[in-house]
Amino acid sequence: MSTPARLVVGVSGASGVAYGLRALDACRELGVESHLIFSKAAALTLAQETSLSLAEVSARADVAHKVGDVGASISSGSFPTLGMIIAPCSVRTMSEIATGVTSSLLTRAADVTLKERRPLVLMVRETPLHLGHLRTMVRLAEMGAVIAPPLPAFYAKPASLEEMVDQSVGRALDLFGLSWTPVKRWGLDLKPLSGEA
Repeated sequence: MSTPARLVVGVSGASGVAYGLRALDACRELGVESHLIFSKAAALTLAQETSLSLAEVSARADVAHKVGDVGASISSGSFPTLGMIIAPCSVRTMSEIATGVTSSLLTRAADVTLKERRPLVLMVRETPLHLGHLRTMVRLAEMGAVIAPPLPAFYAKPASLEEMVDQSVGRALDLFGLSWTPVKRWGLDLKPLSGEA
């Protein structure tokens, strides 16, 4: 019996809940089983940035876990996944993962992802960054995490915020070997520049 492709999708309280929502949509379109964890702060951000309820968001996932359920399947390394994306990732969540002192299923699942040497992609949303933030990111990179802030790819000539979000989410999903159709790719969808001056 083959194991289905599964991705853990965490959403923390930083601004940019749309990144997590589109990651869930992408999983559905790609046939990847999604396991959602929404932090308490993310629920507040959801209300601020969208008109969706937490129940509506949870319905986009194949499995929605409660943030306090530290005994969930995704809290164990024996449960196979492709890895985990946290979109967006707050500085608090990032810092908790870096210390290894996890207090919720969100950070426990991230810790498990690291210990199992699976990809952990953190779409960190904060600016400006002070030295403590930068040192925490270095520590996480040394532990095997990928720091992937959602940044606009202006060369893709996005016509809307939605296209900007999709490009960032799609590029993050590339890190799991998942190729999502909305991504505009240099040299494929976009003509590369001539290297001659």
